[in-house]
Amino acid sequence: MRKTLCLLPLASALLLSGCISLAPDFARPEAPVEQAWPQDEATKNAALLTEGLQKWSDFFTDDRLKKLIEIGLQNNRSLRSAFYSVEQARAQYNVSRAELLPSVALQADETAGRTPASTSAAGRDVTSHTYSANAAMAAYELDLFGRIRNLNEQALQAYFQTQAAQRTAQMTVITEIAQTWLSLGASKDLLKLAQETYESQSESLKLIEESYRLGAASMLEVQQAMQTVATARAAAVQATRSVSQYRNALAVLVGTQVPAELEPDGLKMDVTQQQVSVASNIPSEVLLARPDIASAEAVLRSANANIGVARAAFFPSISLTGSAGAISTELNELFDGGTHAWTFVPSITLPIFTGGANIANLRAAEAYQKRSIADYELAIQTAFQEVADALATEGTVSEELQAQMQLAQATAETYRLSMERYKNGADSYLEVLDSQRANFSAQQSVISAQLSRAASLVTLYKVLGGGSQLEPESGEPQAAAQTADAK
Repeated sequence: MRKTLCLLPLASALLLSGCISLAPDFARPEAPVEQAWPQDEATKNAALLTEGLQKWSDFFTDDRLKKLIEIGLQNNRSLRSAFYSVEQARAQYNVSRAELLPSVALQADETAGRTPASTSAAGRDVTSHTYSANAAMAAYELDLFGRIRNLNEQALQAYFQTQAAQRTAQMTVITEIAQTWLSLGASKDLLKLAQETYESQSESLKLIEESYRLGAASMLEVQQAMQTVATARAAAVQATRSVSQYRNALAVLVGTQVPAELEPDGLKMDVTQQQVSVASNIPSEVLLARPDIASAEAVLRSANANIGVARAAFFPSISLTGSAGAISTELNELFDGGTHAWTFVPSITLPIFTGGANIANLRAAEAYQKRSIADYELAIQTAFQEVADALATEGTVSEELQAQMQLAQATAETYRLSMERYKNGADSYLEVLDSQRANFSAQQSVISAQLSRAASLVTLYKVLGGGSQLEPESGEPQAAAQTADAK
């Protein structure tokens, strides 16, 4: 009974621990953007479906590209680094959470000493031994004002930040693999066009040189034809270099050598769904799916908790230290009756004078919170602009492609007519050269416009947060409070 009574103060103190939090109530700032996407000439043809943001495996439709993305998610080194950063942050959060509970350890000691006869009361040498075994509680701070819990909240938000960084890395890997794959296909089409143009111009040069030998063409026309051949050859070399560079970039993104059967033969237009789905058509709700917004909110929540830590420094700090065990002068009697011992050492620290450090720390914490609010609002505005720009591109790129194709048809017909007129002596070869250059440039522009058309939906999917959905892992800290609006 006496032992139980001795432990009552400790039990009462533990029950009181963590009763107050001095951090201000969190309120997510209002999104400083319009509550509807821009509606103008550029965006009128861009549509979003409110059916929920697709997983990347549902959004992309080409089997080769999907297989390549799967390989990239397994082997990309930046994504692997982000994964282990999350593991590190999770472990650090668990370390911080452990500080909410007392730390108890078993401890055994022996103290031995010798007293010489000249100083001994017995007039002879005396050797003494003291043995002890205890369950000891290290200094444990009662979290009466929420300091430890707010530090734990900061560690939790740091975990959510690294998780958002992992989501960003995954989103980047998925969409960059897709865009690089499309660019590789477009480069192969440009290379094919340049090679065909080079071969055609080389044949034309041979005919001009033959005409020159027969006196039907001038040296000026020969030189002009040689210019077109050199131009086509340079374009073919540039396209060859681009194919190699995009292939190298794709290998880095995938994390390994890309199998030849997974490379595109040329630019493929239909590699994604026709439209991008979102959970809501309200910008402020849609943008919350983006990992950079989640990261900015985690920083803001951490800054909020930091104010609680700074405020707690103005209040008393209570720590408890105690132990319970046995002590004896004989090792074989250590656990016999009558050897039990315990200690209980509470301590309190009350700040009286700190030279203004506590006030300065609180002001710094409040300023950091205000800065975090500004950063959060800026992240929302930047995300809104990126989505608006992507919608403008999506709404106009099809019309641009159609115009480029019409231009290419017109320049091809102009080239054919100018060649006929040259053969009939109605035009000089210079007219033919001009129409050749215009036709080649127009065909290159068609391929670039086709690439923009194919990549437009990929970009829109990315800026809406697509590809950032992580598979849930067992044992990870729950983020329910992150997604619910604070009251």
